[in-house]
Amino acid sequence: MAKLKTIFFGTPDIAVPFLELTHQLTEVQLVVTQADKPRGRGLEITPCPVKKRAQELGLPVLSPEKLKDSFEQIAAVPFDTGIVVAYGKIFRPNFIALPKLGLINVHFSLLPQLRGAAPVQQALLQGLTKTGVSTFWINEGMDDGPLFLQKELSIEPQDNAVTLFSKLTTLGLDALQETVSLLEQGNLIQIPQTGTPTTAPMLQKEDALLRPSLLSATEIHNRVRGLACGPKPKIPFTHNGKTDWLQLIQTQPVPVHENQTPGTVLRIEKKSGILVQCKEGAIWLKEVQPAGKKPMPAESFANGRNLHIGQKLFTEL
Repeated sequence: MAKLKTIFFGTPDIAVPFLELTHQLTEVQLVVTQADKPRGRGLEITPCPVKKRAQELGLPVLSPEKLKDSFEQIAAVPFDTGIVVAYGKIFRPNFIALPKLGLINVHFSLLPQLRGAAPVQQALLQGLTKTGVSTFWINEGMDDGPLFLQKELSIEPQDNAVTLFSKLTTLGLDALQETVSLLEQGNLIQIPQTGTPTTAPMLQKEDALLRPSLLSATEIHNRVRGLACGPKPKIPFTHNGKTDWLQLIQTQPVPVHENQTPGTVLRIEKKSGILVQCKEGAIWLKEVQPAGKKPMPAESFANGRNLHIGQKLFTEL
């Protein structure tokens, strides 16, 4: 059976293993990524991870500023289907119509749930206990094309964005391999999406600003989990008359019912950390990172700041 001829569309680190698998399973005719951008402290113009890996594999690469500017170059390439993983650009109808088998997207949610740019992070922020991977046909809407197949995954209480991305990558590679195999056999499965759609917008800096007076312990905990590889979740605190930010790395919510002001220290315990009152419930701060410092156990932070029970640790800005 002849291998499919493909074009791979992708940009960040998460797409690299999918490029490698596509290269293994198909004849990749071209790799299309977003344009090179300034990166790092020196802001040097640097290729994205997918472009770098494609060059290492000896594959031809296009990195246009605007996808429409490369239409003629892409249209000149004979390919059966496009594989899209975290490319980050919208496909116009003329691009969608190019491959005879259409464009297939690998998306990290059980569509129509969590359509958008940040399905992994939003699954955690929204406190979901189940997610998965969908391969689907790209059309003109946002992640609303017919499904090819889906694979489901439970979200464990200890999962954060880092661990969930890792699990979904493994699951997504299985889904892509199965999808390519079915395509090669001529099984062009198209299942309409059903159910109420939800969205997964890109996270903003404001999402990382945590205020115990406005959020429950569970909401803060879910933000810490969801922001593990995004804008770092942080809380304003005051010490010796100065207000600074404390990043939260590991937390654990508990249903404590005490008549205390949100932000008040309820307990300080070795191995457990600092228990802080929230709008609803309380949250153990287990690992934290003060501004300009390395991550540390929360009890070490408490000892270094001479914190005590009943102290108002966090400030409202």
